[in-house]
This record gives sequence, C-alpha cells and structure tokens, in this order.
Amino acid sequence: MRSLTYSDEQEEFRSVVRRFLDDHSPPTEVRRWMEDDAGFDPAVWRRLCDDLGVGGLHLPEAYGGQAFSAVEQSIVLQEMGRALLCSPYFGSIVLAATAIAHGATDAAKKERLPDLANGSQRAALAFAEQTSAWSPHDVAMTATADGADFRLDGSKRFVVDGHSADGLVVVARVPGSTGTDGLSLFWVAGDADGLERRRLESLDPSRKLAQLDFAGVRAAALGAPGTAAGALDHTLDLACIALAHEMVGGAERVLETTVEYAKTRVQFGRPIGSFQAIKHKCADMLVDVELAKSTAIHAAAAAAEGAEDLPLLAALTKALVSDAYRTAATESIQIHGGIGFTWEHDCHLYFKRARSAAILLGDATHHRERMARLLELGASKASA
Repeated sequence: MRSLTYSDEQEEFRSVVRRFLDDHSPPTEVRRWMEDDAGFDPAVWRRLCDDLGVGGLHLPEAYGGQAFSAVEQSIVLQEMGRALLCSPYFGSIVLAATAIAHGATDAAKKERLPDLANGSQRAALAFAEQTSAWSPHDVAMTATADGADFRLDGSKRFVVDGHSADGLVVVARVPGSTGTDGLSLFWVAGDADGLERRRLESLDPSRKLAQLDFAGVRAAALGAPGTAAGALDHTLDLACIALAHEMVGGAERVLETTVEYAKTRVQFGRPIGSFQAIKHKCADMLVDVELAKSTAIHAAAAAAEGAEDLPLLAALTKALVSDAYRTAATESIQIHGGIGFTWEHDCHLYFKRARSAAILLGDATHHRERMARLLELGASKASA
C-alpha cells in the first residue's frame, strides 16, 4: 500500500523550501511580478535552481538532474502553490523538461536538459490549439521536412510562459496524419524567424499564458518523427499530478488563513468562528482539502512507481483537487465578508489561481469524461 505521508527527510526538505519562499515570495512580491511582463524574479529563480536544486529534482543525473521522483517534486510544488510563487517552474520544468525527458533522443536530452535543470535557459511546451481541448491528439500544426530540419506552420494557445521562454518544445504532426499517428516534438528557438509570440490577457496574471503563431518556422526534431504520442500522454499525466500538488498547497494555505480569521474576527461580541454556519463551512473545507491532498500524494507515489493506472489516477486527481481548491477559495472570500471581496485582500490572489489552475490542462468535466473512457476501456479489455 502506498504511503500517504512524507518521511522525516522529505519534511525537512519541505521546511527548507518553505523558509526560502516565505522570504522571497510574500504577497507584495507576488503582486509585483503579476504586473511584470516576464512574470518572475530572475534572481530568485537562479537561487531556486542553484541553492535548492529544484530545477533538476526529477531529472536523471546523466542530464544534469538529481534523480529524485515525483514525490519529492510534489513537495516543491505544494510549497510553490502555498506561496503563489511567480516562476518559470511549471512551464519550463514540469512541462517542457519532462516532455524532453520522455520524448527526446539521448543526444537531445544531453543538449537541452542540463541548461533547463540549472535554470540558465527556460523553455515552454506548446501543444494546445484553438480546437484541441488540451488533447495533443487533436493537434493540427504541421511539420514539413526541409533537409535535416522541419518547417512548422500553425498556431498554439495557452502556452505557459510561451511569450518569454528561451526555447519552445512544440508538438506538430506529419501532414495528412491524424490522432496519435504522426505526432512529433520539435525544438524552436524563442527568436526564430517566422515566430510571433503574444502574451494573452488571462484571469490569473501570476501565471502568464501566450499565443504563438508559426509561419514556416525552422525546427529541429527532438525525437524520432511521428512517435511522440506516448511521451506526450505521459508528460501531461505527470503535469496534471504536479499541478494538483500546487493546488493542494494553495488550498491548505487558504484553509489556514480562513480559520485564523474566523477565530479573530469579532461580530456581535463573539468570534465569527463560534457561529455554527462558519464552523460548518470550515469543517467542509478541511474535509475537502484533506481528501484532495491524500489523493494527490497517492497519485505522486504511483507516478514514482510507474504504475499502470497512472492515466486514471491523473484524471481523478486533477478533477478532485480542482474542485476542492476552487471551493475553498470561494468559501474563504465568503467567510472574510466585505474585506474578502476587495481586490486588495490576498483572498483574491488565491481565488484567481484556483480558477485558472482548475481549467489549465483541462477542467474537472474534461477529466471526469476521460476517467469514464479509461474505465470503459479497462472493462472492455477485462471482458475480452
């Protein structure tokens, strides 16, 4: 049975990361970098990679990493979510570096991953399109062979940090192919000719999204052309679990601050937390957040083991944790009363992160439908 707790060493690692983020990502810094086009502090990013080594935590040592697992990475993400850290970690490490680690050739991994792991370069994974509904299998962007390289034509949307990344990991397909056939991963320089990048206005400015347009952009294949479907699916399963842990950290922080407020805010001569309606709201939040955390930890352990049911667990975790964080953030605003409705209060920072994270990589409905398809497929195999 998989453990739902962390070891003493892992908790000590958590305390180190938390102290660092308490010092470098208070709400004032979050608000500062939300207004910045790049959206993060380069000095803090360098220290996260150099001093704490978070960039290469889950990558093999042969490619500049430290060979830890999704469990250790989940601790980092929980703390980043708790602090609402504005950083390239999710876009460059969780998405782009993981895609390279699972879908590139050995030579491409050695060329790209060390610079991403040490933070000297930042990358973004571009796979979603206008009609692809977060599924790489619906990608329409074409990759046409041109000598030893390829030329990409098409558009990508909702690319995390795509407007500022040094390089792009782009999903495209062989012209005429459909579904899982013909998908490939390509590396594109951020300043490549024919590439237009535009930052999108989004609900949550603490995580920047971009629209990318490609017109005959020269690209280098990262893996064997036409064979990237499996690597992409696995990358997105791991990313869903990683994002769920970031949401768990945010939901826990929301619960803590809300209960603390309910204990100290006095109304009609009593702390509002003494009223039954507020007690029930806080108790419901606690149950939801603890269930979400346990599910996410179980999923991270399954990822570390390479479990066969990882796609099902990833979909379940993303759906359940999204609902828990969104509900906690909404209830927090209600319990904080009038002050909770003002933009100046930190409640809104968590509310916007909860709403944006809930739809990033697919909303709860998308993942419940995916669970249904996976369970139906499993039942068909069992009866065959």
